[in-house]
Amino acid sequence: MIRITMFSAAETVPGQGVGSAYRELVNLLTEKFPNEFELKFNSLAKTDISHYHTINLGFFLNTFLPGRGTKVGYVHFIPETLEDSIKLWWPFKKIFYWYMMTFYKRMDQIVVVNPVFIDKLVALGVKREKITFIPNFVSKKVFYKQPIIQKTKLRQKLNLPEQGYTVLGVGQVQVRKGVLDFIQLAKDNPDWTFVWVGGFSFGSITAGYDQLKKVIDNPPKNLIFPGIVDRSLMNDYYNAADVFLLPSYTELFPMSALEAFSTGTPTILRDLELYQAIIAGYYLPAYDRQAMQTQLDKLAKDDGLQERMSQQSLSASEYYSAERVSKIWEAYYTAQVQYKNNEVN
Repeated sequence: MIRITMFSAAETVPGQGVGSAYRELVNLLTEKFPNEFELKFNSLAKTDISHYHTINLGFFLNTFLPGRGTKVGYVHFIPETLEDSIKLWWPFKKIFYWYMMTFYKRMDQIVVVNPVFIDKLVALGVKREKITFIPNFVSKKVFYKQPIIQKTKLRQKLNLPEQGYTVLGVGQVQVRKGVLDFIQLAKDNPDWTFVWVGGFSFGSITAGYDQLKKVIDNPPKNLIFPGIVDRSLMNDYYNAADVFLLPSYTELFPMSALEAFSTGTPTILRDLELYQAIIAGYYLPAYDRQAMQTQLDKLAKDDGLQERMSQQSLSASEYYSAERVSKIWEAYYTAQVQYKNNEVN
């Protein structure tokens, strides 16, 4: 049995995709490989693999202790993806970015959730041979398509208008996520309901906090901010919506898009280069807010397009299924231990 210690503080800050990805992986390994992998969490006991999901200083310091085995770093962000997320005085930002890359370079192996970031990490000084791409995934037991006849009941449960076209956005409330475009689309379409699920996970240091807080405190009548909700409710929100829209400017591999795919919700994404490498064809692309408006209009008027995009979402969820990705992780962890053993011998 391979001993794996997970190091993570991802779930201490609610409403983050990193936390969702971490929970999905832990649940997957626990369910699929109870006899192959022995999992421990934030433990300093001797282990075969130390898997670092977050870059906390305490975790960095323990990489220098004996018994850590192969040190695997999980890259959910790099400096450029944080640029529009949090406000830091530039000397602190420079120090933080240096620390982040020092942490990654300290790892024996690196896992990225999007292949586009391999070259970016290499340019930042990480050795290419250390980097492996393994995609995110979500569980069909948690996110699944519910019968269309349940939509009205779901909207009642979530205190949403029972009738009309409903557009859903999910993620932290910050400029990087394109929330300002989402707000403007709500203002431009007063007959539709817009719902953004998420909050200020990093409080007042969130980029654009003051501007966004004013809207949240006094939103248009058709724009709803439920805040950070329990993960158990998220499947209901996706199924209650007619379309999922993520206008984010930078992402690695958004968990919210995978969750929407898994529920068969037609999806519109800002057409980013990194999406083209992993989910091209599964969503309606939109370069800017005007294009998002066009795609929303098409979906609202065309039942056939709605059905086709729903099927495309489900196809994407099959490709990025827990079943498929579990085999990738099994092979990866096994290979790390075999390589370490060969080094010793």
